[in-house]
Amino acid sequence: MARAGITGERLTRTAAELADEIGFDKVTGSAVARRLGVKDPSLYAHIENARELKVRVALLALEEMADEAAAALAGRAGKDALVALANVYRDYARKHPGRYAASRFELDPETAAGSAGPRHAEMMRALLRGYDLPEPDQTDAVRFLGGTFHGYVSLEMAGGFRHTPREADASWAWLLDTVDFALRNHPRAGRSRR
Repeated sequence: MARAGITGERLTRTAAELADEIGFDKVTGSAVARRLGVKDPSLYAHIENARELKVRVALLALEEMADEAAAALAGRAGKDALVALANVYRDYARKHPGRYAASRFELDPETAAGSAGPRHAEMMRALLRGYDLPEPDQTDAVRFLGGTFHGYVSLEMAGGFRHTPREADASWAWLLDTVDFALRNHPRAGRSRR
C-alpha cells in the first residue's frame, strides 16, 4: 500500500482490526506497519510511540461502545435499559475482542476525562435513575454494574465458562435478573420518593 495513504485515522483503524485478529496485547507499531505495507518509521509521522497507538485504539473502542450503548438505551428504562446496556458490552466484546480489551486499557486522567469513558458513566447513571438510588449509592451502583458486566464478559471471553454444561447465555440472563432484583430491592432505593 502506498505510504501517502497513511493517516492517523487509518493507522488507528488498522491497529484496531489487528487487535481483534491477534489480541490487543500483541498490537505493536511493527505489526501495524507490516499490515500497512510500510516501514516502521513511516508510522511515527502520526504517533509518538507504541503507547499512543494503544491509547488510540482504546479511545476508538470507548467511542464505538458509547455510540452503540446510546442507541440501545434510547427510550428504555428500568430492567429493559439494564439488559440493553449489558448486551451492548457483551456483544461488542464478542464482535471486537481486541477492541474490547483495549477499552480496559489504563488512560492517564486527562485523556480519560476527554474520552467517551464519562459517557459510559453518564449512561449508567441515567439507567440507575429508574431505580431511584440516592448518592453515594448511585456511584456504588455504577461501579457494581461496571464490575459485574465487565467481569462476566472478561471471564467468558477468556473461556472461563466452558467447563460446565450450563450455557453462558442462561447464566447471563440469570445475572441480569439478579442485578435488576438487587437494584430494585436495595434498602435505599426509592428514598427520594419518601
